[in-house]
Amino acid sequence: MEFAGKVWKLLVAVKDGLVLVFMLLFFAALYALLSVRPTPGKVIKGALLIALDGVVVEEPSRVDPFSLLTSTQGPTREYRARNVARAIRAAAKDQRIKAVALDLSRFLGGGFVHMREIGEAMDEVRAAGKPVLTFAVAYTDDGVQLAAHASEAWVDPMGGAVIAGPGGNGLYFGKLFEKYGVKARIFRVGTYKSAVEPYFREGPSPAATEAVSAVYDGLFDAYRADVLKARPKIRFDLVTRTPAEWVRGAGGNTAQAAKSAGLVDKIGSKTEFGERLAGIAGASTTETGRGAFAATDYDTYLAATPESTSGAAIGVVTIAGTIVDGEAGPGTAGGERIAGILDKAIDDDLAALVVRVDSPGGSTTASERIRRAIAAYRDRKIPVIVSMGNLAASGGYWVSTPAQRIFADPATVTGSIGVFAVLATFEDLLNDVGVTGGGVKTTPLSGQPDILFGLSPEVSELFQASVENTYAQFLGHVAKARGRTPAQIDAVAQGRPWSGRDAKRLGLVDEFGDLDAALAYAAKAGGLGNKPWHAQYLGEEEDTLSAMLTQFRNAESGAADGTGGDLASLLAWQRQQAALDAVNRFGEVFASFGARAYCIECPQVPSGRGRVSNLPTGLSGLLRDLTERAGRLKAS
Repeated sequence: MEFAGKVWKLLVAVKDGLVLVFMLLFFAALYALLSVRPTPGKVIKGALLIALDGVVVEEPSRVDPFSLLTSTQGPTREYRARNVARAIRAAAKDQRIKAVALDLSRFLGGGFVHMREIGEAMDEVRAAGKPVLTFAVAYTDDGVQLAAHASEAWVDPMGGAVIAGPGGNGLYFGKLFEKYGVKARIFRVGTYKSAVEPYFREGPSPAATEAVSAVYDGLFDAYRADVLKARPKIRFDLVTRTPAEWVRGAGGNTAQAAKSAGLVDKIGSKTEFGERLAGIAGASTTETGRGAFAATDYDTYLAATPESTSGAAIGVVTIAGTIVDGEAGPGTAGGERIAGILDKAIDDDLAALVVRVDSPGGSTTASERIRRAIAAYRDRKIPVIVSMGNLAASGGYWVSTPAQRIFADPATVTGSIGVFAVLATFEDLLNDVGVTGGGVKTTPLSGQPDILFGLSPEVSELFQASVENTYAQFLGHVAKARGRTPAQIDAVAQGRPWSGRDAKRLGLVDEFGDLDAALAYAAKAGGLGNKPWHAQYLGEEEDTLSAMLTQFRNAESGAADGTGGDLASLLAWQRQQAALDAVNRFGEVFASFGARAYCIECPQVPSGRGRVSNLPTGLSGLLRDLTERAGRLKAS
């Protein structure tokens, strides 16, 4: 028995040793995978090929590895707009690059401001005497905008192009809530703060329609101007005013209709597109077959053209996505995370700070946490400049108030200076099925807020007073920043969103310009003069694990999303995702109760967040559970 025991211990030791060896090998392999980068310098003489298989965003979100591995489909890839434009601009001066090709076959959009930035970079390549070609099966608004800046825009014979314009139907739950006895307790300040309307109305109010229509009209005017400036011969009015007549005139052939209207130049397959590029950039030396051309892909080229780090540093912090309490992000503006980044960098030797905002707002406490962290830089006499992207509304404007100068695009959506809170209560539903409540209370606030049996008058007054106080703080921040009185700001606030053009006219924005313009101004404000400087992007650490798993899942599934490829399927998929985003956006309001400076009604920028799974969350889950419970109760 003693011998057998020794043998057993030996076997256990061998087993433990093998496990240790395999674990070491596993983590070594994992480290090697995580260390993989496109090799800098290996740029092939030929074309720069950028396949935008996903969405263009201000700040890519971090993918949850567990959700990624357990999902049935790959996630939607997010491309940082700044990097896409930088790669294209670098190609204009790179003698190794003979042409730039944008494969938009699986492109799912991005904000107007980002599309204009990329379009201007494409113009620089063309000005350098190099062709820029695009290809897609189906072009919608954002794809059309990029194609307008191309020297040759190609479309598949089975595809086409349309311009839908901003707008569409929103979700309004007032009738549903009434049907099932749900009360949406609304606390708000602002005639135009229509973010709460979906919870008690069956459609938008006249005030909301007026405000949002003005913003959408401004956006569409800017879009039209950009497209026609790049491609003046486009028959824009025909495409947008009488689309059915336009397509019928081409015999129902949407590809021919797109060409006849000037939206595209060539009709051909992807193979023919590749052959055209091979004639310009040369044939591929690594691939064979028709359509193979010499090219360097986007990731490799980006790694080979790093951003400059010479000279003084100007800090850039990004506030992108919904502003929430906690450490959320990137891609979501977690108040504690962003404030932590700012607090950590304040002792660095920064000549100035540029705050890049692309957010519809959100939590007022998180917005204030970020605002204070930014204001600390001004207290240190460090110049603070704000650069607004597609959205800088509500909480997005709140965090902009410490700036000494605000840059925006004429099509930026900003303003929406207002505050609201929503809480759902179920007393009518419970009463309808015979459930009542009762108990002992020691104060008017005992057991409050009571979502089952309603709010007491005292707690309702308390909540409304709190929202009004938060709104007064918001007005105070803006008034101090803009050199006006709270009453003057209140006249242009009231929760109303404004286009960047109107915001400048109203004094909410100082100057039109992109991020580069804001950085240049920050360099002057920081006293750098003609000295060299570079942008130091704070808190931007590459999420190598998520990037690796994303590539693995997409390669495995063969798709980054659920689109089918042709024009009809792309349009349907986009609307499906817009509806899903809308449901989840409204559901966020019920996730937690608190005052919010959030522009739900503002035009939303496409993102890949939440698309690993197509299951609705938030309010949709609440409503599904609510209707199921109500149905069972009434049936019994």
